[in-house]
Amino acid sequence: MIKLLVLDVVGLTPRLLAHMPRLRAVASRGFQAELGTVLPAVTCSAQSTFLTGLPPSGHGVVGNGWYFRDLGEVLLWRQHNALVGGEKIWQALPGRTVANICWWYAMGADVDWTITPRPIYRADGRKDPDCYTHPPELHDELEPFPLFTYWGPGAGIASSRWIAEATRHVMTTRDPDLTLSYLPHLDYDLQRYGPSDPRAAQAAAELDTVLAPLLDAAGDRTVVVLSEYGITDVSRPVDVNRALRAEGLLSVHTQDGMEYLDPWTSKAFAVADHQIAHVYVRDPADVPAVAKLCASVPGVATVLDEDGKAAYGLDHARSGELVLLADPDAWFTYYYWLDDARAPDFARLVEIHRKPGYDPAELFFDPAAPGAAKRRAAVALLRKKAGMRYLMSVVGLDAGARAVRGSHGLLPADPADGPVLLCSDPAAARERYEAVEVKDLLLALIGA
Repeated sequence: MIKLLVLDVVGLTPRLLAHMPRLRAVASRGFQAELGTVLPAVTCSAQSTFLTGLPPSGHGVVGNGWYFRDLGEVLLWRQHNALVGGEKIWQALPGRTVANICWWYAMGADVDWTITPRPIYRADGRKDPDCYTHPPELHDELEPFPLFTYWGPGAGIASSRWIAEATRHVMTTRDPDLTLSYLPHLDYDLQRYGPSDPRAAQAAAELDTVLAPLLDAAGDRTVVVLSEYGITDVSRPVDVNRALRAEGLLSVHTQDGMEYLDPWTSKAFAVADHQIAHVYVRDPADVPAVAKLCASVPGVATVLDEDGKAAYGLDHARSGELVLLADPDAWFTYYYWLDDARAPDFARLVEIHRKPGYDPAELFFDPAAPGAAKRRAAVALLRKKAGMRYLMSVVGLDAGARAVRGSHGLLPADPADGPVLLCSDPAAARERYEAVEVKDLLLALIGA
């Protein structure tokens, strides 16, 4: 019976593969192919397409988050698998066992084994590293999950090493028919410094070394390596929400001197997600004027209306009335305040669930004053160890945004900077696969 190990190596491109001999060896036994991605080329959308064979218009995951109209809230990085529509690959494998190690929307998925990051949210507001597992007894077989190396200024190889080891452990002790593993390491320094920086090649080599024991443990399994997107160089942030606010379209409410986005009363606001942004417009009559305004913002390359969304497979009820695409060297901030003194306290924290948009500035200690930010972090850690409440206020605002040098979300202009697929079985060799074809490829490889 054929068994599969599927590695989602985030940010892997043909350029980076040159620094990864262990991964190249997978292709040398089988084949390497271009991998077409989806718009937006972001984690949650791409993974959902791989697992269902559907574009975002079919599975409904139109980004890493969106405006939940029924809740009146912008929510990113949800975890429940019920948010993903369509038949998942494991539902097409009756009688076969499946392990999901850190692919997104893992919680509640009807697979045999699940491991996914899940902090302990203490009643007093503290957050401690941990993970969720199914079945529960799997939890105590693993080392503590290094949450603060998974995202934030301390993000680095330790989290991918932990995931690789957890994958090896499940694969060798449970022997699943299909093992899915998500390795995020290339997401960090490539966003911090850009793919042209020498540290990008160093990150690739570092991850290749970490993957070696897992690839060795794969034995006679067929190995598939794929990536969701390639990260490209950027140099300028685009504050689309500030442009909407300046025209009186975006509203805020104030508490304790801090401004909060008010989606209930806003005529229009954007949910920023790397190089794409969903713009939600309350009154359909305002859509043409909002589209014209957004098109005039420097850094906005394209404004997709209903026809444009349909052309890219983004015509879903969760999408904004408009979808913005950035210039290739630009990316969207979520910032909506006009004075940093009135920014909400979560703006300076690593706080992926409270921010109404994606914030890559969380990868840095405040570039405007990194020493002071590290001292604040040290004090916060002391308070945490003493059992006291604390704020890890280390993220910069405008300086942090200007420091970002890599982003993604657009369709690749050059295949060398786009996703890649590697497979150890030459029987399925082709020059190119589309993201919507990955599910069928995996089913064919496993003999379903």
